[in-house]
Parts: sequence; C-alpha cells; structure tokens
Amino acid sequence: MGIYLNTTAAYDAYLKEFNSPYFVDKSAMLEELIPRIDTGTNCICITRPRRFGKSVMANMIASFFSRECKAGEIFDRLRIADSGLYREHRGMYDVIFISFNELPRKCQSYEQYIGRIEDRLLKDLRKVYPEAEISEEDAVWDALGAVYHVYDAKKFIFVLDEWDYIFHRDFVTEQDKKRYIDFLSNCFKGKAYVSLAYMTGILPIAKYSSGSELNMFLEYTMATEEMFGGYFGFTDSEVDELYARFTARQKDAAVTRKGLRIWYDGYHTKQGGRVYNPRSVVASLTNNNLGNYWTSAGPYDEIFYYIEHNIGEVRDDLALMVSGIPVPAKVCEYAATSMNLMTKDEIFSAMVVYGFLSYENGFVSIPNKELMNKFSDMLMKEPSLGYVNSLARMSSQMLKATLEADTAKMCEILEFAHNSETPLMNYNRESELAAIVNLVYLSARDFYRIEREDRAGTGYVDFIFYPETDRKADGIILELKVDHTPEEALRQIKEKKYAMKFEGKAGENPKYSGRVLGVGIAYDRKTKAHTCRVEILRKAGG
Repeated sequence: MGIYLNTTAAYDAYLKEFNSPYFVDKSAMLEELIPRIDTGTNCICITRPRRFGKSVMANMIASFFSRECKAGEIFDRLRIADSGLYREHRGMYDVIFISFNELPRKCQSYEQYIGRIEDRLLKDLRKVYPEAEISEEDAVWDALGAVYHVYDAKKFIFVLDEWDYIFHRDFVTEQDKKRYIDFLSNCFKGKAYVSLAYMTGILPIAKYSSGSELNMFLEYTMATEEMFGGYFGFTDSEVDELYARFTARQKDAAVTRKGLRIWYDGYHTKQGGRVYNPRSVVASLTNNNLGNYWTSAGPYDEIFYYIEHNIGEVRDDLALMVSGIPVPAKVCEYAATSMNLMTKDEIFSAMVVYGFLSYENGFVSIPNKELMNKFSDMLMKEPSLGYVNSLARMSSQMLKATLEADTAKMCEILEFAHNSETPLMNYNRESELAAIVNLVYLSARDFYRIEREDRAGTGYVDFIFYPETDRKADGIILELKVDHTPEEALRQIKEKKYAMKFEGKAGENPKYSGRVLGVGIAYDRKTKAHTCRVEILRKAGG
C-alpha cells in the first residue's frame, strides 16, 4: 500500500459515506465503467459543479477496483453485486488514486505542487516494483512504462479527483497551466499501461488546450451528455427515499418534502431529469432545517465575480431570472475556463458550470431558493447593478407598506419599478406584473416562504406569503389584475377562500397565528396607473 498506489484512503472515505444514514447507492455506475476497461474509450472525464458528489463517486470507483481495499463488506450489499461482472472485477486491479486538491506545505509555485505529486508516485512505484529500476529523476510516464515492460505488461486503473484544482490557485501562471496539460497528456495519451483513467473536475477539458493534448478523454457534462447523468446529484426518487428515512428517525420533523424541492432542486440532466444538490439535501436532513448550505467565501462574491465582467450585458436578464423567468442563452461550457468573460453567453456559461445557474432547453435560470437567496443578497448590496439594486433595496419598504396597509407607498414603489429600465415594464400579461412583484418583494424572502400559483381554497392564488421566521407574523395573500380593479382581486381572494391555507387541519390550532392580509394589486394599461388595496381577512389569533 502506498500514498497513491493501492491506497486505502479512498476506501476509508467511502466507508464513512456508506455508514451515513443518508447514503445513496449509485454503484450501478460501475456496470457502465467496467466495459470501458482496456478499450479505446477507457479515458473518461466527468465534470460537474461543486457539491454534486464527484469525490464520493471517485472514492467508490477506487475502492471497488483496488486489490488492496478488500471492499466486499460494502459492495456485497450494493446494487453492483447483482451484476455478472461483479466477482470478475472487484478488487482485481492496481489502482493509482490521486486527489489533485492537495497542496504541499507553504506551496508557492507550480513546481512545488506537481513535484510533490511526482515524488510520491515515483516512491510508490519504486517500492512495489523494484525490478523496474526507477530513479528519482525519471518522468512519471517513463516509470510507469518501465513497470509495464518489466512486469509482464502491468496495467493500472487511474482515479484522478479534481483534475482542475490547480487552475484556481493564484500562484499558477498561464505557462504553468500549459505545462500541467502536457503532464496529463504525457501520462495518459496512448499509454499501454492505462487500463482505465477516470477523472473528475468542475472545468470542462474539451476546449482547454489549443491542440489535441487531452483528446483521449471522453468528457461527460451535466448539460450536454446523457450518460452518467443519474449518478451525480440526487434524483427525485432518491430524495423520496431519503425523506422517508428522515421521517422514520426524526421526531418533530421541521423539514418537508416540498421544502427540499423548493430549496435544493432545480438542476437538470441532459435528458430532463430533476437533480438536487446532494450536499445541501443531506445537510438539511441531518440538521432538520431548511437553510443555506451553499458555502462560499462570502454571501455573494462568487456569483458577482462573473457578473461584474459585464454588468450592462447581464443586468436585465438578471432582473428576469430573479423574478423567476428563464432567460435564453447559448451555453458553451468551455467558456468557464476563460478569466476574461466578455459576452453574456460566456458569463452565463461559466455560472452554469459552477452551479450558480441551471440550464435546460436553451434557457438559464436560478435553480432553487438556496441560490435565489444568494442572488438576492447580491442584488441588495451591489450598487453597480443600477435599477435592479434600487428595486431590491426598496423591497423592504414595500413589505413594510403592505403590512401597514400604506397603499399610497405601495403604488409609489410600483410606479418607480414601472418607470425604471426593467425589461418587464410593458405589463402585457399578468405574468409580467407578477415578475415585478417578485422584485419589489425581494426582501420578504428573508421572512416568508413565498409560493407562486399555490393551490388554495377552491383555486390557485397568485402569491401567498407564509411566515417562516415568526409564525405569529402576518400572512399575506396577494392577487394581481391587469385592466381590472384591486377590489376585484380581493373579491376573488374571498370567494375562492384562499385564506383557508392559513387554517390548521380540522380540530387543530392554526399553524400561523398572525393576521391574514388580502392584497389586491392592479394595473390599468390605458392610464398606466397602479392601484392597491389591503384588507384584513383574519385578525391575529383568529
């Protein structure tokens, strides 16, 4: 056993995952990998956003194939055990497993970084294959080639996690990146000692090099390739299963199944399947709390890094997406490798690659509440976003005016929104008015769970605001009308009994004990005027 060669580190990590109460069996992926061994398609690169389970799958693959791991105690209980290929391949290979996200102490140069990797691997090879006569000065590919020739065509399975980690380090130059690409090419391109090379990362490799250095890798992305799509992130059915486990073990469950969908769903596979952020789902169930688990260096700095490259290009589309409207985009995932993102499509492409936006059928959108909160935070704090920032900052005033039934102030804010540069200003349909309402109530998301087109009473309400941080706070039912009156909106709220959503089940106390407000907002296209009405539908404690 070495540091990289037949290490048990991947097995130890996967065993911890396996013992987790919210472990998901994705071992069926091995059935798709095994037929690639010793073929012309044996170099595979999986690229996905962060927190989508890439490292978990890399640990699984290394644990399964390595002759050192003896991992039957895990895999005998997983789906792969039912495969006819199982006994033939489990624990039958020498595996070289490298996590490229590890740096040497006080690392300040590419030479220190890559030198550590080379030295460790050469040390492993010299120890296990002494007859190959490997020297400390040998290139890694020469050493592996020597082992192949001296030890009866010895081959390896390579599992390489986070191949692109080095591209995010400040000390790495453009020349260093080219040298790194050459390093990978020399290690794997056309090499007889490679039985299988499985590589993961965030950045796509297809367009990273100017030539054909890495064209031996077949790349599988979430947006463009169907194969392996179900193995990264959680599917709807997998979250159903996890939620059943959660309710069985958790008394007084505060997390709902619907809440998981609202907070962490929103990504899509190439074939249209729903994908949840797995890290956030597990954290939410573990903590019995629906919250923000998307970690970053700051509340919005990672998102704004991409947007600031060309704010003028993306500002209007950002207003649309924050309002819940998908935006057309030509996503070229390789654009994420550029640090000089100039066009809107390049900016959105990078944000898709890093998981800040989802992409489906030619449109990008903000995937879920967890990310929407990050975007909202950015809108509230970034003055360079112009009118979008102004609307976001006014949203706290809009909520206050609504709760105080200050309809004059509400109309004033709506007029400001309508007279701004927003691309929604035409109000040709109620959906456009609804998008503006999303913007002017942006800050309400800090205190309310806002549902759009929610089933209530005998119909579907345009907006319903459920108090989240304080169950004694006022609930809000908001109905929109174009070329009608706010009184008609309020009449619809009452006739269709939308306020029943705030009542408890028969024989139970209401879940929310504050007032319930009915809010009608109308816009007249002839007069270009907004009118608002607020009415108390239920008194506090009623």
